[in-house]
Amino acid sequence: MDRDFKGVVLLVDDDRFVLDATSMLLGMHGYRVISCEDSGEAVSVLNAEDVDVVLTDIKMPRISGMELLETVHSIRPRLPVLLMSGNAGLDTAIEAIKKGAFDLIIKPYRAEYLLINIERAIEHSNLLKIEKMYKEGLEETVRRTTADLVAAHEALKASSLEMISRLTGAAEFRDADTGRHISRVGLYAGRIATRMGMDPGFVESITFTSPMHDIGKLAISDNILLKAGPLSAPEFEIIKTHTMIGHKLLEGSSHKNIQMAATIALTHHERWDGSGYPYGLKGGKVPLEGMIARICDQYDALRSIRPYKKPLGHSESVRIITEGGERSIPVHHHPRVLDAFKKLAPEFDKIFLANRDCEEEHIEPLFARTS
Repeated sequence: MDRDFKGVVLLVDDDRFVLDATSMLLGMHGYRVISCEDSGEAVSVLNAEDVDVVLTDIKMPRISGMELLETVHSIRPRLPVLLMSGNAGLDTAIEAIKKGAFDLIIKPYRAEYLLINIERAIEHSNLLKIEKMYKEGLEETVRRTTADLVAAHEALKASSLEMISRLTGAAEFRDADTGRHISRVGLYAGRIATRMGMDPGFVESITFTSPMHDIGKLAISDNILLKAGPLSAPEFEIIKTHTMIGHKLLEGSSHKNIQMAATIALTHHERWDGSGYPYGLKGGKVPLEGMIARICDQYDALRSIRPYKKPLGHSESVRIITEGGERSIPVHHHPRVLDAFKKLAPEFDKIFLANRDCEEEHIEPLFARTS
C-alpha cells in the first residue's frame, strides 16, 4: 500500500527533550515517528503498528535498550534496531552487535549521521518486506501448483478406476445377475488385508485390483459361460483359461495396481494345498493377493444368484468355507487368510447386504457345475 512518508520509526527515549527534537528532525525529513518514553509502551506499539525501524536509547528505566532489542527481535526477528548511547564504549558496541543491533549511535548525535543510518535501516526493512512478499508469493504459487497436480492426479486416478470398473463389470455382467459382485469382492479383500496387518498401500491396491479377478471371462463364449447345466470336461477346461487370459490382458504394465491385478487374475483359483488351477501352485508359492481374492470371490459366489444355483445364506456360506462342502475344504485356503475370514465373517455379511442389487431368494439351482 502506498504511503506519503518514507517509513515508520518507533522512537524510544526517556529524555523528553531528545524525544521531541529527534521526532521533529525525522518528521521534517519525511518519516512518520511514533514516540514513546517507556519501553513497555514501545512493545505495545510494536505489536499494533507496522514499524519499519526502532530507534531506542540504551539507558531506559525498567527495561533497558539492550533488553528492548531482544524483545523486539523476539517479536520481529529481522526488524532493524538502532541503539543510542551517551557514553558507549567498545564493550557496549560489541555487545550491541552481538545482540543484533543494526547500528550504534553516540549522543549527542550529528543530524546527518542519524538520518543516514535511519535511511539505511528503512532500506533494509523494505528489502525484508520485498523478500517476504516474494517468498509468500512463491509459496502460494507452489501451493496452487501442488493443488492442481494433486487434483489432476486424483482425476486421472478416478478416470482409470472408472475405466477398469466398467471393463471389469462387462465381464461380470455376462456371468452374474448382480453387478455389485465386483465391488463387494473389493470391499471384502480390503477388510481381509487390513485384518492381516498389511500396509496401507497393499490394502488400497487389493481393494482396487481384486474386482478384476474374472476379467478374462470377456473371452469366454456365452454358450459356455452362461450354460445353465453341468459343464463337460472340455467346457470346464475352456472356463479355466479365463485365468491365463486375464493375466495376458493385464501383464506388462508399469503400474503396481495393474501388476497386482494381473497376479490376481492368474492365481485366484489356485489352492493352498496345490489342487487349484491353472498351475497347481502350492503353499507359499501362491501369491497372497491371489489367496485373498479367492476366499472373497468364493464367499460372494456362494451368496449370489447364478443361472445354475440359488443363493445361499451367510451362515451356510461361512460353514462351507470354514468346515468344507461339496467342492470346498479349508485346506484350499491360506491359513492366515482363512483365520482373518473367520474373524471378519459378520462384516462380510454386512457388506453383502449393504451392496446388494436384488433379493431373488427363491430361484432353485438347476444343475451343479464341476468348476
